[in-house]
Parts: sequence; structure tokens; C-alpha cells
Amino acid sequence: MKKSELFFAAILVPVDFAIIVASAAIAYWLRFTPGIIEIKPALFNFPFNEYIKIALVIAPFFILIFAIEGLYSLKTTRTFWREFLKIVISTTVGITIIILAIFLRREWFSSRFIILSTWLIAIFLIAITRYIINFIQKLLLVYKGIGVYRLALIGRSGYCDMVCRRFKENPEHGYKIIARENTINIDSLRQIHKEKGIDEILACDPDIPMKELREVSDFCHRNRIEFKFAPAILQSVSTNFEIKTLFDEPIIVIKNTPLDGWGKIAKRVFDILGSLFSIIITSPIMILTAIAIKLDSRGPVIFQNERVGHEGNFNALKFRYMKLEYCTGPQNPNHEEALELEEELIKKQSVRRGPLYKIRSDPRKTRVGRIIETLSIDELPQLFNVLIGDMSLVGPRPHQLREVEKYEKWQKRTLSIKPGITGLAQISGRSDLSFADEARLDIYYIENWSLWLDIEILFKTFFVLLKKRKNL
Repeated sequence: MKKSELFFAAILVPVDFAIIVASAAIAYWLRFTPGIIEIKPALFNFPFNEYIKIALVIAPFFILIFAIEGLYSLKTTRTFWREFLKIVISTTVGITIIILAIFLRREWFSSRFIILSTWLIAIFLIAITRYIINFIQKLLLVYKGIGVYRLALIGRSGYCDMVCRRFKENPEHGYKIIARENTINIDSLRQIHKEKGIDEILACDPDIPMKELREVSDFCHRNRIEFKFAPAILQSVSTNFEIKTLFDEPIIVIKNTPLDGWGKIAKRVFDILGSLFSIIITSPIMILTAIAIKLDSRGPVIFQNERVGHEGNFNALKFRYMKLEYCTGPQNPNHEEALELEEELIKKQSVRRGPLYKIRSDPRKTRVGRIIETLSIDELPQLFNVLIGDMSLVGPRPHQLREVEKYEKWQKRTLSIKPGITGLAQISGRSDLSFADEARLDIYYIENWSLWLDIEILFKTFFVLLKKRKNL
């Protein structure tokens, strides 16, 4: 734990307290402004002094709810949208408790305007204030090095290379790599710690022998260094586990995903409601796109492409962005010839390696097709795949059978849930992610799923699409 993290986390408590009280005061003032009084005269007589005293008593309960929700986390790397969701949830819980209390004792207070105004103002002010504080904290982190964790990496694996690259590309994550060792050398680590001061050691090579890991662990214990490692057994099975007891003996239980039981039901309900809402909102765009495709080239508007899903193959729906004679789906009578051409283009012009392909300057696209694919409009019909249950709003992207056949064993874990329209890989901010990196992100999602994570990914997808449009 860094002193700067503790400082900024401690600041948040009195700031939040002051904002909650100020929000209540602003709501009271708004209620008695001439414009609102004329529209709806006040039916209660509650002195401002008494009102503020109650606000001062209630504010600590909001602070307690915020703390339970994790809004005073010490880590600098917390994301704004996840924090915003927590602010909305926590404030809503607090206001709901107040509403219930007023319902039971109506003589206390009965202004719905003040209660709802306090709720909205508090959410807005707390979110803005936290954004500013977090921004200042990250500025100090990136430009002054205040609060940076000095990290030593051990290993020569591809995963270690990826970790090293990510931290260098994203200094706002709060880590500075001060050393990288291919193998464990305690004397070398001791010297590095003496000269530069190590805060954390990450052994990211699963092939490091357990005996050597214990030596590093002992070194870290003696020097109060946080030690993290990726053991081989968990790389091959799972990183999501919990410790339980069997006949009073501890055992490690490997957990598949929170998407079992009620989690699966909650996600399905969320998908149905979300897809219905999205279909209604985007229907004008889909109608205009369908007209443009029809005017631009002959053939059906919708292109069906067979993809591998969680429980077998299904036809993923997309707006057709290729000329009909080049479509590899069943709509094209000569789809086998189209498939041969695609294989040839993949060999000559694909800019990706591994199971997936991406053809550079694809000559098969129509004029409208180039636009709708760039804007990701071509995937809007997949909302109907979500509605009927073939796909989910969020999840690993669905791939073709010939691509899935090239998966490594561990990558097939991504097939354990329904594929999605968007996912962690799509909002990562990088267009050059390898498939292995995408698979790791998808597996992280599978093991750490929550409805709030889905909402965060959907929010970020919206802003990624907006950014893409600005760059056109």
C-alpha cells in the first residue's frame, strides 16, 4: 500500500460526507425557488435548521454503504464507469432506506421532490468529484511517479512478454517495471531491491520449479514485498478457485464460472430485456441500412454465417457487406467457390496470425459494406440472435468451425458460455491483440462474470463505437 493511495482514499470520506449534506441543502433550496413554488406549493413546514441536522445524522449511513460497496478502495487503477455504477447503486440503496423510513413514519417528512433531487444531485456531484480526484491522482502517478509500484518480473514466457508490454504501454495502471529476470536469482533480486526498492515481484512463467518459487516467497516475506505468481496447475485448469474443507481437511475447489444457477438466469433475463430495448432503439438504423444494401447490390440484406456456439453450431446474422457471389453462406449457390477464394485471400492478405484472420483491403466488399463494417453496423442483426438465445449481449466472439479447429486446448474454454456481440477484447483499446490475448481476456470474463461487468462492457462498447465514428 502506497501512502498516496491511503491519502486519496482518506480524502474521499470527508468529501463524500460534505457532498451528501450539500446535495440535501441544494435540493431544499431548489424546492423553495419561486418557479417551483408557483408550480407546486409546499405542503410541509420543516425548518431548514432541523432539516440540515437530520442530513448530518443520515450522511454517515451513506458513507457506511459506500464503504461496504468498495468505494474507498486504495488502488489507483479503479475505472471510472465501474466506480460510477457503484455510486449509483450505493446512493440508490441509501435513498431507498430513507423512503422506507418516511413511508413508515410519514409525519417526519414527505417531500418527494427533495428526496429525488438529493439522490440525483448526490450521484452527479460525487461522480464528478471522484473523477477529478482520480484524474489528479493519475497525473501525479504518470508525470511525478507518486504512488507508482516498482515491479520486478521473473520469467521468459509469452505471458510475461505480454505483461511487460501492457504495463509499459499503460503507465496509468500504476506499475513501473524496474527489472526483468529470466530465471530466479535471489542474489540478483536482493541487489535490485537494495538499489531501486522492489514493491512487488511477479513470477509469470508457469515452468518455474516450486522450490524456487518458495525461495522467492521467503525473500518477499523478509523484505515486505508483495509476491504474485502464475502456477502451472492453475494455468492448465483455472485461476478461479476457493478453499473449502472436506472432513475437516482443506481442499481447493476449482470454480468454472459464476454463470451457473441463478447467474445464468440473471444473464438470460438481462439479455432478453437488453436485446429488445436495443432492437427498438436501433430499428431506424437497421431499416436505413437494409434499404442502402438493397440499392447498392443484388442479393439478400441479411447474411447468415455458421458459427460455433456453446451448445452447437448456429447461424449468426449480419448485414451483408459483400457482393453476393463472394458470400460463403448458404444464400450463395456457389458458396464453395467463394470459400476457396476466401482461403486464397487469407493466405495472401491476412494481417492476423493464428486461428483468426483479417483480410487487408478485401476486394469482395460492396461500397455500403465497407461503411457498415467500419461502423460495426453489420453486426446489429445479431441482437435477434441474442433474443432467440443463440448469443448473449456480452461474451467471447463467435468463430467459424475452421477457426475453432485451430484453437489450442486451453483456448476452447471460451466455448463454455454463449458467444457475445461484444466482450472484453473488443473494449481493450487495442486493434492488434493476438488471439491468445483475446482468449485470456475472455477466460477472465468467464471466471469473473457479474451483471455489473456486463453493464460496464456495454457502456465502454458504446464509447468505443463513438470514438471509431470520430476517427472516420
